Amino acid sequence: MLAKQGKAVVVLASLSLLSMAPAHAQNCDGFCTDADSFLSEADVGRIISQAVQEAQALNALATIAVTDRVGNVLGVYRMGDALDHTVHIATELGNDNRSIIDSGLEGIILPTAALPFVIDDQAAITKAITGAYLSSEGNAFTTRTASQIVQENFNPGEINQPGGPLFGVQFSQLACSDFSLSSDGMGTVAGPHRSPLGLSADPGGLPLYKDGSLVGGIGVIADGLYSIDKNITDLDYSIDELIAIAGTFNFSAPVDRRANRITLEGKTLRFSDVEIRDLNSNPMQAVNIGMLGPEIGNLIPVFGYTDGTIKAGTAFGQSASGIRPDTRGDYPGLDAFVFVNNNDVERFPPSAGTDDGGLNAAALSEQEVRTILQESLAVANRARAQIRRPLGSQARVTIAVVDTLGNILGMVRGRDAPVFGADVAVQKARTTAFYSSARAAQFLQTLPPVNYLNIDDLNVSLKAPVFFADYVTELQVFLNDSKALTDGHFAFSDRAGGNLSRPIYPDGLVAGPHGPLSKPPGSQSVFSTGLQLDLVYHGILQHILAVTTQGLVQDVGSDCTGISFGFESPFFISEQVDSPLRSGIQIFPGSVPIFRGEQLVGGIGVSGDGVDQDDMISFLGVHNAGVILNGAINNAPIDRRADKLTPQGIRLRFIQCPVAPFLDSRESNVCHNK
Repeated sequence: MLAKQGKAVVVLASLSLLSMAPAHAQNCDGFCTDADSFLSEADVGRIISQAVQEAQALNALATIAVTDRVGNVLGVYRMGDALDHTVHIATELGNDNRSIIDSGLEGIILPTAALPFVIDDQAAITKAITGAYLSSEGNAFTTRTASQIVQENFNPGEINQPGGPLFGVQFSQLACSDFSLSSDGMGTVAGPHRSPLGLSADPGGLPLYKDGSLVGGIGVIADGLYSIDKNITDLDYSIDELIAIAGTFNFSAPVDRRANRITLEGKTLRFSDVEIRDLNSNPMQAVNIGMLGPEIGNLIPVFGYTDGTIKAGTAFGQSASGIRPDTRGDYPGLDAFVFVNNNDVERFPPSAGTDDGGLNAAALSEQEVRTILQESLAVANRARAQIRRPLGSQARVTIAVVDTLGNILGMVRGRDAPVFGADVAVQKARTTAFYSSARAAQFLQTLPPVNYLNIDDLNVSLKAPVFFADYVTELQVFLNDSKALTDGHFAFSDRAGGNLSRPIYPDGLVAGPHGPLSKPPGSQSVFSTGLQLDLVYHGILQHILAVTTQGLVQDVGSDCTGISFGFESPFFISEQVDSPLRSGIQIFPGSVPIFRGEQLVGGIGVSGDGVDQDDMISFLGVHNAGVILNGAINNAPIDRRADKLTPQGIRLRFIQCPVAPFLDSRESNVCHNK
């Protein structure tokens, strides 16, 4: 470590950095990003070199990843040898240094003698993608922020408080999603790209900015523990976070946009527990990455992500990024952005749906989908954002509409909406349509069981199987309704289904039972949420093994559900075709089903700038579209909404809208009686 005099140099350097920041760096409101807003190869090299220097000062072996805003991996650097980098997935460790919880992904340790596979590169990439995907020009969130908002209480550790507002978001952006795209490792495939482990809540992932514009993320793992911060009342001296902070020097988030300047439900969010002044090295003295010899470390290839060289990032909002302004004219005057492929062709323009009951006349038409998307985006443009600075900014979200089979019928996003919301919006739309259908129970009952891996130093075994039919039974008992998920009588939003997926019901109260779609106490954690994880567990595992074996284990396809696993070759077999839950499910608010009279025809999901806003935008988007379309489509009939259910004597919630949400009027209770 440097002496106090050396640290003083770092403090002076950080103050100098702030004084030299361009005037608009603190004032971007979503319009700063342009064709020149991207990380160059020199930038990426500098970021990695600064991080490596701090790791050396800490006498730590770090793995460092840098991505751009849409998940292209621009470089991964590993210090030391691969087998030096053990990663332990666990939320809490016991006296034997093993995970206290023995369920889901908890307790996986790699490499071991039984499985000599390293996953430090995947952990670092996941943390970098999280820093980039959760942020925007209006908010800078980190993996520490994520840890605060995904746990069973908000804030973590405060009893009798509901779950985090983004409870469950960690199981999005998955490699098996049919929305998030795989990379060719060369940076030539349009995004947004998939993430190896979803989104991370392990401190050490931060966003990267240039001139106030978000251009990517950095992720670091050096402590060997892939976890969460369960105690936010103290300040942690995290080496992962220190190394990442060093990497962000000259690329740090504008101070006024950081999570600690943003409040949710009256609580201030966390950005980082360390700052530039806490560093043990001077980032200004970092050498060129080319001068780091092989005795220190190397840039490494990662199967499906990078070929082992440094690359420049893509400019967000340009065709090469996979996200650009609407040019077809589907959303006139709405400042709309759409998703495009490598040929600049829109991936999800408005299209007609298919009805799973064979009543094609009831399916959503192309014009109905277009109208729903237009009206939802119009609501978002009027709405006051919850997690965006400056105060008074409009909500920036992604909106997705699906049919009853889970097919994506259209997607649109606002300018500068956080990237994570795209895959999440699809998950939300599919979840609400699925739970509201008459086929949910049958689908779950026919899925192959889940087999969690038990890994110790010398052996790998399978734990007792988890059967999806048990979730159906538990839900029916909990609701006192033997027909739940079988007749489609009740319409479930993600707020309602999410409440049934919490470890305590009603959400947060310590005296309550666990929700029927959650794991019971002692088995539940952010790495073991219940039905949500179990649906995608084999897909996550298959991708981990595919990456670590350089493709010797076949990589997962674009369907997260219906994958069985056994020790016999080829280990993973996809047994479910055309799943309505191809990207998995989501369990925090922001979706409603879409009806034509009494018939379910699809679902809408919204994600981006606050979960109450997401609820309102989806609900009012469908309502307003129904008015324009003379009642052809509508929200669920009032007597069929899940808030008519009172499991355990406590009423479920369907939606929750902000009281006075609009920037252009004082209208209040905007969802009432609709």
